[in-house]
Parts: sequence; C-alpha cells; structure tokens
Amino acid sequence: MENSLIQLNRITKVYRMGGEDFTALHEINLRVEPKSFMSFVGPSGSGKTTLLNLIGGLDTPTSGDIIFCDESLGGMSPDQRASYRRENIGFVFQSYNLLPVYTVYENILFPFLLANLKESDVRDRVMSIVDQVGLIPQVSKRPSELSGGQCQRVAIARALVKEPRLVLADEPTANLDKENSYQILELMLDLNKKFDAAFVFSTHDEKVTKFVRREIGLEDGYVRWDKRRNGDGDFE
Repeated sequence: MENSLIQLNRITKVYRMGGEDFTALHEINLRVEPKSFMSFVGPSGSGKTTLLNLIGGLDTPTSGDIIFCDESLGGMSPDQRASYRRENIGFVFQSYNLLPVYTVYENILFPFLLANLKESDVRDRVMSIVDQVGLIPQVSKRPSELSGGQCQRVAIARALVKEPRLVLADEPTANLDKENSYQILELMLDLNKKFDAAFVFSTHDEKVTKFVRREIGLEDGYVRWDKRRNGDGDFE
C-alpha cells in the first residue's frame, strides 16, 4: 500500500438497535494519504462519524480491515488499540472535551502526563504549540474563561502537541460562528503544513469544503462521491 497512511478494506459496521440490525457502513474501500486535508461529508446518520471512530480505533468494524502504515487494527488487542490512539492519533471534537478545572497549559500538557512523561521534559513543546495557536495571553486561563474559538484552539493544540501522524476532527466548526470557523480552519490548514499531519474531518459545514483538498460524500453508509481539487483549485 504505497503512499498510504490509512487503508480501509471493505469496512462494514452493523449496530444492533431495538432488536434489529442497522448497517451504518457498507463495504467501504478508501485510502488516506499522508499529509491529507480532507473531509467526510453527509447528512446526520450518513456514517461519517462512525468512519472517524473506526479509523481512530475508538470502535471496531463488523467486517473488513483497517490498515495503518501496514499494521492491521483488526489484529490489535484493546490495549494495543489504546497505544495506537495515544501514539498516532490526535482528536478534535465539536464539544472541545477540555478538562474544566485545568488551565490552557494543563489541558495541552495532559497527553504527556498520560504517557508518564515529566513536565520539565515537555514544557517547551507545550509552550511552543500554545504560541502557534495564538493563546499565550490565555495560557493560565481555564475553559470557562475562554471563547468558543479559543477553546477549539486549545483542543487543536492538545491534538497536535505530540505530533501525531493523523488528526481526526469531528464537526470542529459546529459550535463556532462564521468568523471563528474560518480562523480555526485557516489555523488547521497552516498546522497541517507545519506538522505534516494528515487532517480528516467529519462535517456538514459548507465552510469546511472551501478549505479541504479532498471531499468524500457519504449517504446511508455508502460512498457517493470522492472529489479532489485540481491545479485550479476546483473539485473534480
């Protein structure tokens, strides 16, 4: 799988709901390249968040396999999947998922603490990403003292501080106004180039479409289109 970061091979996901089976994804075949900046789009229930959760190792497919850098997620134990997430994936959620009693600095430091690293060894890396997301003046504030856009910047910094290979962003602009949405998307595009991390969004926000280089349309658990921008910046 040359030039693949993630390869999805015939991924099907079936949930048991109300005594009946509901198929959220139907034999999805996809390849995500390193340094991608792309989105899964579609209405609620189309399967886009399910797809993100499977790629992120938060859930497992009913059938099919997901390959990350030539390693099968299907062959991993729960502990190995946890290590996969911790070492390779950064998550950004629409609700931010910040720890309310922690400051900006402490929220961004938290992934290192989970990995049992000493604060003194990573302090400079934390402060560097705080600077890159423009939050030095807010570094000692708690989430309740921040705007929605600032909270999302903290979440992005936390996702990137360990320099993951892949950032998964689930509706990252859903709770933001237009101006903040554009600022967040411009920031993520800039960080995509600086960190060489692939960014994959799930969204129904048309503003995201203006920034991504690839868009995959989902409907009823099927891929309906897969469009990439050409040299003129248009999808084809």
